[in-house]
Amino acid sequence: MAVSMRDLDSAFQGAGQKAGLEIWRIENFVPVPVPKSSYGKFFTGDAYVVLKTTALKSGSLHHDIHYWLGKDTSQDEAGTAAIKTVELDATLGGRAVQYREVQGHETEKFLSYFKPCIIPQEGGVASGFRHTEVNEREHVIRLFVCRGKHVVHVQEVPFARSSLNHDDIFILDTKSKIFQFNGANSSIQERAKALEVVQYIKDTYHNGKCEVAAVEDGKLMADAEAGEFWGFFGGFAPLPRKAASEDAKNWEAFSTKLFCVAKGQTVPVEADSLIRELLDTNKCYLLDCGAEIYMWMGRNTSLGERKSASAAAEELLRDSSQRKAHVIRIIEGFETVKFRSKFDKWPQITEVAVSEDSRSKVAALLRRQGLNVKGLMKAAPVKEEEPQPYIDCTGNLQVWRVNGKEKTLIPSSDQSKFYSGDCYIFQYTYAGEDEEEYLSGTWFGKKSIELQEERSAAISLASKMVESLKLQAVQARFYEGKEPVQFFSIFQSFIVYKGGLSSGYKKYVNENAVTDETYSEDGIALFRVQGSGPDNMQAIQVDPVASSLNSSYCYILHSGNTVFTWSGSLTTTVDQELLERQLDLIKPNMQSKPQKEGTEVEQFWNLLGGKCEYPSQKIAKEQESDPHLFSCTYSKGNLKLTEIFNFTQDDLMTEDIFILDCHSDIFVWVGRQVDSKSRSQALSIGEKFLEHDFLLENLSQETPVYIVTEGSEPPFFTRFFNWDSAKSVMHGNSFQRKLAVVKNGVTPTLAKPKRRSPSSYGGRSTVADKSQRSRSMSFSPDRVRVRGRSPAFNALAANFENPNARNLSTPPPVVRKLNPKSVTPDSAKLASKSAAIAALSASFERPKETMIPKSVKLSPKINKPKPEVNAKDSITAISSGTEALTTKEGAKVGETEDERGLPIFPYERLKTSSIDPVTEIDVTKREAYLSAAEFKEKFGMTKEAFYKLPKWRQSRHKMALQLF
Repeated sequence: MAVSMRDLDSAFQGAGQKAGLEIWRIENFVPVPVPKSSYGKFFTGDAYVVLKTTALKSGSLHHDIHYWLGKDTSQDEAGTAAIKTVELDATLGGRAVQYREVQGHETEKFLSYFKPCIIPQEGGVASGFRHTEVNEREHVIRLFVCRGKHVVHVQEVPFARSSLNHDDIFILDTKSKIFQFNGANSSIQERAKALEVVQYIKDTYHNGKCEVAAVEDGKLMADAEAGEFWGFFGGFAPLPRKAASEDAKNWEAFSTKLFCVAKGQTVPVEADSLIRELLDTNKCYLLDCGAEIYMWMGRNTSLGERKSASAAAEELLRDSSQRKAHVIRIIEGFETVKFRSKFDKWPQITEVAVSEDSRSKVAALLRRQGLNVKGLMKAAPVKEEEPQPYIDCTGNLQVWRVNGKEKTLIPSSDQSKFYSGDCYIFQYTYAGEDEEEYLSGTWFGKKSIELQEERSAAISLASKMVESLKLQAVQARFYEGKEPVQFFSIFQSFIVYKGGLSSGYKKYVNENAVTDETYSEDGIALFRVQGSGPDNMQAIQVDPVASSLNSSYCYILHSGNTVFTWSGSLTTTVDQELLERQLDLIKPNMQSKPQKEGTEVEQFWNLLGGKCEYPSQKIAKEQESDPHLFSCTYSKGNLKLTEIFNFTQDDLMTEDIFILDCHSDIFVWVGRQVDSKSRSQALSIGEKFLEHDFLLENLSQETPVYIVTEGSEPPFFTRFFNWDSAKSVMHGNSFQRKLAVVKNGVTPTLAKPKRRSPSSYGGRSTVADKSQRSRSMSFSPDRVRVRGRSPAFNALAANFENPNARNLSTPPPVVRKLNPKSVTPDSAKLASKSAAIAALSASFERPKETMIPKSVKLSPKINKPKPEVNAKDSITAISSGTEALTTKEGAKVGETEDERGLPIFPYERLKTSSIDPVTEIDVTKREAYLSAAEFKEKFGMTKEAFYKLPKWRQSRHKMALQLF
């Protein structure tokens, strides 16, 4: 597109260089900047140009241009606004999507910029109307109609009974009181959104000081506020039916038509079907879809041709029944998803490279005038950063392998070792702000694709586990190779072996006569080591051939007692330290033969079947993209979506289900008021969303899916919002909640809200990076491998092993002093809530020998304290994770808190392999029941010294002594 300086209005110079809104009003056919203090204020007699600039995660800037036409705008002003919009797009490099907005019929995207609403005022520049000031309207009774479930279209209507109907929401603004009249056929969501308009009117026109009343259609004079409302209309009388209007026109049967625009004239394009090949890059086209008209402009069209096409579109609408239709102008290469969906055939394309020709010319012209043109130039590539888990990594993890329709608990020492041919269920419990939180879900290995029965059983069993937790858990569905950082962080050290151990896998191998690839310690095996640090590292078994190697990774190769480690030429010292850590887990007590890429010995290549070419590029992970929020309805297998633009937490309605699409992850948010049938279909909704790929972003069916329930939102979900946890635990439906806030200015809650660390999408989390304490590490208990460590890795490991480096989003253990007389079996159960919840999930078809009791049995002395117990014999309860221990009378000074008050048992009865095991204990704290003398004999240290060790070191000692 050829551009010259005279074609560009000087008012647009420097526009769109930073995120935010910019608005111009057409005055005497010239765009004049509107002061920021007046943003959102529109006059019915004026035309405006609105630019929305959004900073994307990719580092580039995205532009949307809207021109808004008031109902009293002259034809000349409307034409000028249309042309000036094309000029603004040229200034930005010719890549913005442009929208025509007509008062009362604005797009939801446009209204989302001015939440909760826009209320145009009478007046205008060109029309000569006088702009009415706000203080002149204070005593005028006004009636507004509100429509919309997600954004509100507000229109002032005549103050008369005939304006009311049963289908819409009406707001009556009087001198001292604002009434909201809810039509009988309106939805709860529409009523709730209209209340936001009531709040806006209250703040704007009443300085926040006036009464608010809600009037329900059908409630007569028996209701005092209803009687007061109808009094303004001369008393109650039945409302007429709403007359059919142009707004209700059904466009579904409209036949889509394509026109070519040449020299200001529209010519129909004859074709049997709409395909991309009909669009010529040297021409402009109109695609008439009834309620929407798309103008497609080829990359090689001139600015003059684009202006001419815009004028032709305005002329077409002037005398047409579609005069209120949305006109959306699109540049070739930047077509919207909705536009592409109108065609029967549209080729799959990657990101179109923007022609720098026109953009560079515009930049050169503006640079000569001394303007900053950074916004016009190509964005610098964004530096890739390791994603943060946004989850406390010090919690309790349990894992089950699915066998047929049952599940088998995996011992803690093996729970981070998965097989590619199996399906697994996991439950992770971690500390929240005021109570424990849960992440439960399924993991499907790549080779389990043929095990549909076990996959279905895994989903069913995981759902039952979530139900047992009263739907307070986040449910997840993960596939091998697509795991999110949250999954790896809770395991910390994760290994995937080939083959499988489940009955389903063995049955499949036998019935299909395929080779059983199940890992053997004595056979040849190759593992790729990956991760970002000691709290996120994995070893993945791959085919033992040279083509499996990659210069960007480290590998472990073993055959019997022969062990090689291989470091690619592009690996870092951190990668190599992770290699050593994983070697401790896969082949403990074995000395390896280090190999560097390019200096391998012949034996190494022989084990891999000979040397051959291999890649040098890392396996790409799905990158998180700019999130999109959708409201959805699901009926009879059909999923209907509505995108919520510029979304906030307030857009999450408790009666609805929403999908948050981040490309690398999909969240299905389920409101508390959603019916049980729809709630049970949440996972199906997420899978249907992936199947249809509504944004045409090539989503994988194996993309991680989370089911999030209102009131139990995890930090890795709330970070995409400016989150107020009080809102997610409020009483009632959406309308009742907002009415209480509007009328009383308070937020009623069900319980004390969870305090979450303030983080939001677009900003860095306040959580200290990589500062979580390790939950446990499955290192060999027999030996500690001593190797040199790099300074870079030492820094990572120091954070990982530091017991004081707790995740800032997780509070420290709460210590409470209890009166001895107040300690009862009931209060003890409250103190040991964590242990009880762990028992609930563990008892879910768990083997008897590993059953966790529902609560720690108290000694008679604690259940019935003696009256003469004094202050120094007071009872201290410590609640931290799954710990719930109490003290008894006469505790010795210097003993650790974990030892006091517990019965003493011999080591032989406490260890996991005991033939006469103790059952009435907290199995997560077996060591606490040892006497002080036997503890020191077995551990080589006192209990006090032991409990000062990092958690992972405690776990290693306990594993070595069969107390873990």
